[in-house]
Amino acid sequence: MSRPTLADVATRAGVSVSTASLAFSGAGPIAEATKQRVLTAAAELDYSGPNPLGRQLRSGRSGIVGVVVGDALKRSFRDPVSVQLLDGLVDTIAPAGLGVLLIPGPTGADEPAVDPLIESAAMDVAVMIWGGTTEDPTLQALRRRGIPAVVVEGHELGDIVTVGIDDRDGVAALARHLLDLGHQRIATVTLPFGPDRRSAVADQDRIADIRWKIAERRLAGLADAGVRPTAVYETPASLVEHGTAAAHALLSGDPAERPTAIVAQSDLLASGVVIGARELGLRVPEDVSVAGFDGLDLPWLTPDVLTTVEQPIAEKGAVVGRAVQRLLAGEQPEDAVLPVSLRIGSTTGPAPSL
Repeated sequence: MSRPTLADVATRAGVSVSTASLAFSGAGPIAEATKQRVLTAAAELDYSGPNPLGRQLRSGRSGIVGVVVGDALKRSFRDPVSVQLLDGLVDTIAPAGLGVLLIPGPTGADEPAVDPLIESAAMDVAVMIWGGTTEDPTLQALRRRGIPAVVVEGHELGDIVTVGIDDRDGVAALARHLLDLGHQRIATVTLPFGPDRRSAVADQDRIADIRWKIAERRLAGLADAGVRPTAVYETPASLVEHGTAAAHALLSGDPAERPTAIVAQSDLLASGVVIGARELGLRVPEDVSVAGFDGLDLPWLTPDVLTTVEQPIAEKGAVVGRAVQRLLAGEQPEDAVLPVSLRIGSTTGPAPSL
């Protein structure tokens, strides 16, 4: 038996096809009694509704928001920040009948600069997490296709909506907290500088060539507080194991030269630094203070509670979702910068005496 059509429903209900269509779409005036007659006829024919693809073709919209996560999906879903951001986004756009298509970002220099989905997948709006430089090939591909975009924690681009947090001031407040505790040798463990991810101490040439704004801003926050890091260790992703590797690299040297405090650009990296410090026989915070960024709840780090900068992760996702809806309505949302706050935990303390 062939699948029943809208025309079949209209015939049984004794109405025109256009009237039957209104009963399903709710896009125009239709008497309640007529609507119920159409729905009853649909139930009798086991008709589930108009073909979604046809509806998309007629409306010119897919109902899909493409989300470029900026990393491999398997790593992104190990990061609570990415998950909470997506939760806030999806919870906001789902009531409007919108769904998301997750698109991985480049994971290394040998990867394609633009995922094929960016060039071909149906989407009404794109959300870019982390990237968004003016030369970003993904953003250029979206511009060629005429797809509007929202950039999260990227560069200010003028014609592209950006949503971010006041992370520079947050890191500055964190640095001043450490200075007040007497720390002078402060190192930092950073998020990736760009798609060519590295795991190493960064030299000045590397620091001068940072592509991704999030790492650059958080380094600038240290400078704003008057801190010149004794070492800048770049990591390829915000994962615990990368923080642990950084701790071994930064804390294995001469006790008189090693840093007395380490500022990590994420809580997962900071927790890895705590683990690494303990593996080296160091006490936190008696021998080395450790601070992070994000404000995550990390019960597995108990009894330690990270000193960190709290950001409103889910609310940031919701702000992105509202910007997406305004773009779909033909409006131009304003850029948004959300506040952050310093949270003092148990992983920072006075600088050890020489």
